Amino acid sequence: MVIDQKGTQRGVMRIDRALDLANEANLDLVEISPNAKPPVCKILDYGKYKFEREKKKKLNKKKQHVVHIKEIRIRPNTGDHDLITKVNKGQKFLLNGDKLKITVMFRGREMTRKEAGAELLQRVVNILNEIAEVDKESSLEGRRMSIILRPR
Repeated sequence: MVIDQKGTQRGVMRIDRALDLANEANLDLVEISPNAKPPVCKILDYGKYKFEREKKKKLNKKKQHVVHIKEIRIRPNTGDHDLITKVNKGQKFLLNGDKLKITVMFRGREMTRKEAGAELLQRVVNILNEIAEVDKESSLEGRRMSIILRPR
């Protein structure tokens, strides 16, 4: 099946006849759909076709939004001022549209007081409640307890 440069169907023909038509127009014969019965070929300028296809790919790539996960690490006995400083930094991440992972790291005997880490995470969630919501609840993985927040 051959389609000419104007978009009109020329019908089913032999390859050598289609190549002659393409040569007469000083264009290329490009197989568009090889799996169709019969295969579909189009007479066009292949360089221009390739350029426009790349241009579309770049435009689609520009439109897509990549979600980043930013992380803030704290300890169970982090002071109030230090916590507020870290939460302010997390607030900036959320306002930029990124997800925020807050991780409480336990060392040594701190593992016996996991509830202190859970309280700290809950405190941070309450502080950021206006601009963020919980995406993934807190979970303990080894010596780290973390929670993921997403912007509202």
